[in-house]
Amino acid sequence: MVRSEEDLGPPWLRPLLGTSFFVACRQHPELSKNECNLFCLSCTGDALCAYCLPDHRDHHVVQIRRSSYHNVIRVSEVGKLIDISHVQTYVINSAKIVFLNGRPQARPGKGVTNTCEICCRSLPDSFRFCSLGCKLGGMQWDPSLTFAIRPKRGPGSGDDGSGSDDSFSPKKPRRLELGRFDRSGIRWSDDEGSKSHNGPMTPGTPPINRCRPSRRKGIPHRAPFYG
Repeated sequence: MVRSEEDLGPPWLRPLLGTSFFVACRQHPELSKNECNLFCLSCTGDALCAYCLPDHRDHHVVQIRRSSYHNVIRVSEVGKLIDISHVQTYVINSAKIVFLNGRPQARPGKGVTNTCEICCRSLPDSFRFCSLGCKLGGMQWDPSLTFAIRPKRGPGSGDDGSGSDDSFSPKKPRRLELGRFDRSGIRWSDDEGSKSHNGPMTPGTPPINRCRPSRRKGIPHRAPFYG
């Protein structure tokens, strides 16, 4: 099978994975906060700092972040450009991210049944690679892998496309919608105004019976005197 350049990734992918980030900018050494954490996908050159942005005003620039001394990129930035399926995603600071390169792990944790096919890092069973670089390495022997985003098929086709980052991710539990609660603590669904139990019913607290008012005492009568 002949692999197309599109399947192996866009021209900027390999330069991005091989770039050194979070170093002082050589173009602005005298300025403060000149850390290079940006990358121009149009130029595919060295990493950029914030002072370099005016020269790349009309280019596509992405921001690289760090997690545990490793470079990461947000899924919201890279997931629209390449297919990141089979790569484990993480949530850091309320944002979903992927690692750029592998993080070799000499010894998997206890009870681990699945590891990255390249660097042997422990992974959930739903993933094959821990980073974009490891997926790129896996393409050497697996022709089914691709970075090209395939167009999504219409509804009813049974295929949602492979461009989504959740295509091979663990199934997420559906978030329960807020509903109304009765006095017994049972949640009621507000869907179409019908009251249907959402989940198993639990025995409710019996209604509280208000105390009945006591009968009003009559006028007391004294016992008759006996002489």
